[in-house]
Amino acid sequence: MSAQSPTPSDGRDAKFEDPLLDKLVGNWRVVRKLGDGRTAENTVRVGWVLNHQFLELHYLDVATPPQYEAMAFIGFDHKMSRYVLHWLDVFGGRASGVIGYGTLDEAAHSIYFTFNNPDEPVHECLRLRSGNQELDLRHAAKSKGPWSLFAEDKFTPLASKP
Repeated sequence: MSAQSPTPSDGRDAKFEDPLLDKLVGNWRVVRKLGDGRTAENTVRVGWVLNHQFLELHYLDVATPPQYEAMAFIGFDHKMSRYVLHWLDVFGGRASGVIGYGTLDEAAHSIYFTFNNPDEPVHECLRLRSGNQELDLRHAAKSKGPWSLFAEDKFTPLASKP
């Protein structure tokens, strides 16, 4: 079943198919530019897991030893007609306690997620660009003021896509 399917369903026997997310499968080099100007480099392995219910993005810092690791899981709630994003990383349970909910903008090749964190709301935009050869993920937060970009991930393929 795809997010755009006319007869969507959830469950063990209904695999989640999504043409946009399928384009992310593979291995990527990610350069993260932080809001303070610093940069970090990661590799990200992307593939379908859990009976094709979630797309897993496994981030690993290229530093030795790694300073950052994260796993993000993107799925789709057919009953609510929205994407879900579970983000788990080395910062622990507080930051991962809130699920992001997303909507697709097909024309922009983007999925927009909102996390209603108790400390500050967060928006993330996952967007394919340059003929589906590059991907970016923008992270913005709002803490008692205007929205501010706190990180932007630029993905480039490491190897040929399946």
